[in-house]
Amino acid sequence: MILVIGWEYFVSWFGNLEIGLKETIEHGSFTDNSPATFSLTDEDHTIANVVRFTLNQDPRVTFCGYSIPHPLEARVNIIVQTTGDPAREVLKDACQNLMLMCRHVRCTFDKAVEDFKASNVVKAMKIDSQDSSGDDSEESE
Repeated sequence: MILVIGWEYFVSWFGNLEIGLKETIEHGSFTDNSPATFSLTDEDHTIANVVRFTLNQDPRVTFCGYSIPHPLEARVNIIVQTTGDPAREVLKDACQNLMLMCRHVRCTFDKAVEDFKASNVVKAMKIDSQDSSGDDSEESE
């Protein structure tokens, strides 16, 4: 069985995260939904490794791995074997968990940047574009 899952399907999983998945193809069986291979076009190790890691955290997954068919081809195959649940649903849940993790990391980072900017350390540094150009000329003298 080959199913084409469009870009919009993955965007709905990731919300506003632009990961660039343009086309995903699912290779599997009509009778058994637990094993499947998902081919992601225009992707590489970056997204494949993080999706693999997230899938392996799910207790419903018995095996998950990925391969790149050829180094010159921008495509990744993610192989998923579950305990019985449909592999597509498990992948969808893993992508939703990944989205939540990314949001948490982003919010934590943004808060840390705001806290740092509000701290006295930044005020004491007196970072200014005019000061930096004047400092370079003084150092050369």
